[in-house]
Amino acid sequence: MRTDHKAFYTSLFLSRLADQILLFLVPLVVFQVTQSTAWSGVAFFVETLPRFLSFPICGALCDRISPLRLLRISQMARALACVLGCIASGLTGQVAWLVGVSAVCGVLTTQGLMAREVMLPQVFRGARTEKVLAHAQIADQLGMVLGPLLAALALASWSWVVVLGATAVLFVAADAAMAVWRRVSPVQLVEPTLAHPLQNMHWLQPYRTALTQVLRLPGLKQLIVLAAGVNLVVGVTLATSAAMVTGTLQQSSSDYALLQTGGAIVTVLILLVIARVSLPLGAMGLTAYLAILLGAVATAVSGGPWLYALGFLMVIGFDKMFSVYIRTRRLQVIPAADLGKTTGLIVLLNNVTQPVAGLVVGLFAGPSHAQGVIWAMTAGMALLGGLAVWLERLHRRRQD
Repeated sequence: MRTDHKAFYTSLFLSRLADQILLFLVPLVVFQVTQSTAWSGVAFFVETLPRFLSFPICGALCDRISPLRLLRISQMARALACVLGCIASGLTGQVAWLVGVSAVCGVLTTQGLMAREVMLPQVFRGARTEKVLAHAQIADQLGMVLGPLLAALALASWSWVVVLGATAVLFVAADAAMAVWRRVSPVQLVEPTLAHPLQNMHWLQPYRTALTQVLRLPGLKQLIVLAAGVNLVVGVTLATSAAMVTGTLQQSSSDYALLQTGGAIVTVLILLVIARVSLPLGAMGLTAYLAILLGAVATAVSGGPWLYALGFLMVIGFDKMFSVYIRTRRLQVIPAADLGKTTGLIVLLNNVTQPVAGLVVGLFAGPSHAQGVIWAMTAGMALLGGLAVWLERLHRRRQD
């Protein structure tokens, strides 16, 4: 692998590692402090909603400002937020600072994700799209493999405040890797000022363009509906996993970290297959959707840790296969000049169901009701899948 590609993937890995530590800390620390599944769900809602609501704004910025510059700003700003959160938490001892820092870092993570999404087609010109996305997802998943494990090991010796401070170092290291990429890469990124001469357009115009493309470009509506269904299940799984494993199933925090790590390992194995084997795109999407649905059913009916673990691994593992399918289809349909703004709106619509699932958990998941909420979100995913099939058939009838 080329040196510049290694630096690019290393930056992605370190950034995800730090972000995953934050995602691991919030539901676990909140549940340990409050002993409440509902409060854990509310914390997940507060943590995830800002990162998803910011996608359209971050996407539009990537079409107007250098995505490399935005990426580097997002990484250093996340480091600063973690340092300030450490200071505030150390002075007050309040867990609310952890949730707040995670919410702020979530918005900045969104900016970094959108910047990388816009950069990928230029950084890896000429490569098979599914292979590039799979390799990027592998770097992402390696961060997810080590994130929970490192967080659990660190929490055994340090307070969560110290662990929060350690994430700042990781964000700085991610930015350093990106600086190396810029120095050694032969790629000349197309600057938005060159690609978009009408930079003084009305500030609402990018969102109007994105909405028009979502409504008119073939297949985008169906993709949004399918992704919303997947994220209902992913959201409820993430929001309830800490409470289910350490509460309902009476397992330890180390077991919870091991389960999180196992999910990331399974995902990496699936992505390695995608990177090395050219699978039909439609078959990839259908396989991932059905596997996630079956995994959700397993977590809903589980009465013991093994069946729950199987369902969890299916949901988390095949989620990234579905992500490769969705991202490949987007790149095939959306014009390159509007990739940032349109993708930002689509990702918001795709993912808004995740914080909604967390809110539902917060409102309705009492000490013994988490599995009922999982059942409801599973049924929602099945209904949205049926709606997507109906939309596709309606589109084909109109074409005929």
